[in-house]
Amino acid sequence: MQHKFSPRTRMFNLINDDASLLSSVSRFGISLGLGEKTVEETCKVNNIDCTTFLAVMNFLAEENVQPSDLVENISLETVIGYLKNAHAYFLNYKLPIIREKLNDAVLENEQLHSYKVVLLKFFDEYVDEVAKHIEYEDKIVFPYVMNLLEGVNTSNYRITDFEDHHTDVDSKIAELKNILIKYHPTEEVNYKLNDVLLELLWCEKDLAAHNMVEDLFFVPVVELIENKLLNTAKA
Repeated sequence: MQHKFSPRTRMFNLINDDASLLSSVSRFGISLGLGEKTVEETCKVNNIDCTTFLAVMNFLAEENVQPSDLVENISLETVIGYLKNAHAYFLNYKLPIIREKLNDAVLENEQLHSYKVVLLKFFDEYVDEVAKHIEYEDKIVFPYVMNLLEGVNTSNYRITDFEDHHTDVDSKIAELKNILIKYHPTEEVNYKLNDVLLELLWCEKDLAAHNMVEDLFFVPVVELIENKLLNTAKA
């Protein structure tokens, strides 16, 4: 099957063809100023596994890509780097910007004061939830997987524990989006609030894609390594 992007695709064309992929490209540690480099050339310069990069890009760009068919060719080190960069992006950049815009968009007046307090509290609780999710992965899941890659498995932990612990961190942001659309008390157009809503809509989609990369690229590869180590231990 021929996918949308190949090693010979120019990076400019990949990004220009689907601007929504730009944030995912950056999570592989690739910066702009790409010139006429192809995907293969860009990955080589940045020490990125090209097969994994293309698998993620094509998965995000197409609806009919089956990641399970690519499991044995996926680089876990590359996926972990991607996920860690995504965590930093959401927690240290995107979510603080949205909060700042949300605080600025909801007008300060007697009618909206209580609403604003509740809304910001809701958002801060959501950010705390995301932070806990990220901390669990950074301190528990990723070190466990790196040990597996070294052929070491000294704990009773399994990646299925991650699946049980893994919550959809995008669900609460969807709830916030719905509050703004349905219940924000205003009688006139608030362009700043519209901008916040667009940010939330984009962030909701971005977080959902992030979760799918975890579920469909990360977990199956870890399970494969676990099974190989388990079979080796039994032999």
